[in-house]
Parts: sequence; C-alpha cells; structure tokens
Amino acid sequence: MKNLTLKIPNEVDLDPRETSKFLAAKLYESGKLSLGQAAALAGLSKMAFSEILADYNVSLINYPPDEILRDEAQL
Repeated sequence: MKNLTLKIPNEVDLDPRETSKFLAAKLYESGKLSLGQAAALAGLSKMAFSEILADYNVSLINYPPDEILRDEAQL
C-alpha cells in the first residue's frame, strides 16, 4: 500500500483508525476500491467492513443506477 500524508488543522481531532474506516467506506461507495481493497484499507475483514458501512451511510450493494436501468432494459 501507498502512504499518504495529510495536513489537518490542529483544531480537528481525528482518530487515525476512524479516519481510515471513513476513507475506505467513501472510496468503496465511489467505486474507487473493491470491497476487499476497502476492507484492507480499514484494517478489517470483508465481513466486518461490510457491517460498518451503514455507519457511514454507504450501501453494501454498490451498483450504479444507470447500470441497473441498462440491465433492466435488456430483460
């Protein structure tokens, strides 16, 4: 994995572990990471990661609406 350094204002109190989970959830939501990749970034198993997605308002089912419509049209 790559390392990334962010400059965060001193007033912001971020827990590194919580920040990793949040970032992993949002990267999964945007389709940048697979479930396995996001789980690894968060330091969790796939099952544990899938269970915390709701904490970040992220759906486990990550299927873009346009693809659902396209698949429906093919039926």
